[in-house]
Amino acid sequence: MRRPRRNRKSESVRNLVRENKVTADDLIMPLFITEGSKINKQVKSLPVAYTQSLDVILKEISSCLKLGLHSFILFPKVSKRYKNNTADYSYDPDNFYLKAATKIKKKFPQITLISDIALDPYNSDGHDGLVKDGKILNDESILVLEKMAIAQAKAGFDILGPSDMMDSRVGKIRDALDTHGYTDTSIMSYTAKYASGFYGPFRDALDSAPVSDHSIPKDKKTYQMDPANSKEAMVEAQLDILEGADFLMVKPAVHYLDIISLLSENIDLPVVAYHVSGECAMLLAAAQKKWLDYEVVMPETLLSIKRAGANQIITYFAKDFLKLKN
Repeated sequence: MRRPRRNRKSESVRNLVRENKVTADDLIMPLFITEGSKINKQVKSLPVAYTQSLDVILKEISSCLKLGLHSFILFPKVSKRYKNNTADYSYDPDNFYLKAATKIKKKFPQITLISDIALDPYNSDGHDGLVKDGKILNDESILVLEKMAIAQAKAGFDILGPSDMMDSRVGKIRDALDTHGYTDTSIMSYTAKYASGFYGPFRDALDSAPVSDHSIPKDKKTYQMDPANSKEAMVEAQLDILEGADFLMVKPAVHYLDIISLLSENIDLPVVAYHVSGECAMLLAAAQKKWLDYEVVMPETLLSIKRAGANQIITYFAKDFLKLKN
């Protein structure tokens, strides 16, 4: 008689037959950078995350490397004085974000550093595209995104992350990079980025939510995907592949495991899952209330994302996870 429990009888046997494992190579840690020095401000709605100045981030990366973590995605918290309705600070050579990337890669050439390509950190309207007459402009926004991509590649980012969800932007960015000689710079496309309610703590950290103005769309539903749709994710994936993406991302992760699985089973590019701020914040809140055991459910959550088919996981829990495992 077959008895499946024989393969569960000890920790050693369980490890021997385990189908999925999360390792340091699977994880990407988000970092929030701001101007200044000696800044290490905890994000109240996401207590495992901090908004940090470059000097602190350099120390953070060093400590992560000791744990085996070597991939990071960098997001800028931009002062309001740099924001306008054309988002031109996004590609300004004096942009602190671009300068920081150069310094990070100079100090840690061995790491993988991923950028964010979107207008919302720099746009006074708080949207990922330019706004005119209450409408998010697609093609006009892409012209800015191309300039951002070239500036970021020049700064030394290894992989660029278009998170804006404008149509055709991957192909336009790829063409711009190739034209300017950055053929080795990769693109991690936010392929299926849903208009989710789980982004709140991230927007708290970067002050990047759409502004409250009756003439400006109050949400991002005209360009981010409808949470009700799954087939549409395949359409976006097929387009991004044709346009030259090197990685495809699903965002959020935990509440969209079916989408991760769908892409993983049907495409041959790496699928990245973004375990977003709201998903992490919920788990943290339950753990703080002693309703859940953080050291048990946090690794289980990451394992569920890996089991669904994700090749890489962007998560605010990356460092905590590796501390538990080491």
